[in-house]
Amino acid sequence: MTPSPTPSDYRLRRPHDSDFLTLRGLRHHLLRWGPTASASPQQPLLVLLHGWMDVGASFQFLVDALSALNDERPILAMDWRGFGLSDNAPGSNYWFPDYLADLDALLDQVSPELPVDLLGHSMGGNVVMSYAGVRPERVRRLINLEGFGLPEAKPEQAPGRLATWLKELKEPPQLRPYASLEAVAQRLIKTNPRLSPDKAAWLAPHWSRQQADGSWQLLADPAHKRANPILYRKDEIVAGWKLITAPTLWVEGDASDLSQFWGDRYPRADFEARLSAVPRLDKQMIRAAGHMLHHDQPEALARCLENFLLQ
Repeated sequence: MTPSPTPSDYRLRRPHDSDFLTLRGLRHHLLRWGPTASASPQQPLLVLLHGWMDVGASFQFLVDALSALNDERPILAMDWRGFGLSDNAPGSNYWFPDYLADLDALLDQVSPELPVDLLGHSMGGNVVMSYAGVRPERVRRLINLEGFGLPEAKPEQAPGRLATWLKELKEPPQLRPYASLEAVAQRLIKTNPRLSPDKAAWLAPHWSRQQADGSWQLLADPAHKRANPILYRKDEIVAGWKLITAPTLWVEGDASDLSQFWGDRYPRADFEARLSAVPRLDKQMIRAAGHMLHHDQPEALARCLENFLLQ
């Protein structure tokens, strides 16, 4: 049995400050580390963007693991719309281009003059890759943590996808409640058995909120679980990847396996072919890590990022 997490077990090295910015009419939650002064060419802003059903606080362990040399680097993470403490989208409709537009609006406010170092995990990795292709001048260095993308959709899937979406509009999805904060932490560990109890306990109150009845609810709009009526078009995504000009780092955990998510619908060879379109690419593997590699091996990942960012 997994030991019960104790909230006081995890010790922060670099506590974050919370901030809010209005981007495209929605209030977005930001987490900031490092100096409050503006970024410089010597210390560009590092922007961290989380994955689906996650929050910006997920990067705390990675930031803590960065060396003291990076204490003077400004670092920012954002809760995407509909996640964490950011506002839900109007009508609870979530479209991929809106994430790019939110990121564009964010950089307009936090680094209007200088390009940033941009990191995304999973869904966030897919967003930053597309963004770097259409706004190459805004990205100094690009890091994709396991943003594999999706299996290529077939045109004949469109009618069924639309029918499912229409049905789900009438039967809105729900997220299950949890009896306690400890139950939320245990849910995190069940999803990722490599997550230590102290880290799970620290994440739990950032990942959930207590309701009036005393239960705890995840900080995510349930509408994210709704089927997307827009098909994923691989050729369009790869066309953007070809336009990336920033040096790009791809990082994955050695325990990750595409087949665990998609079976044979998304062969590894398909992903490698897509990744080969990126012009200036470095690939790294983190040992003893799965999909949540920034939780599993934050120290090893920090060293990998520092080697790349300081080149």
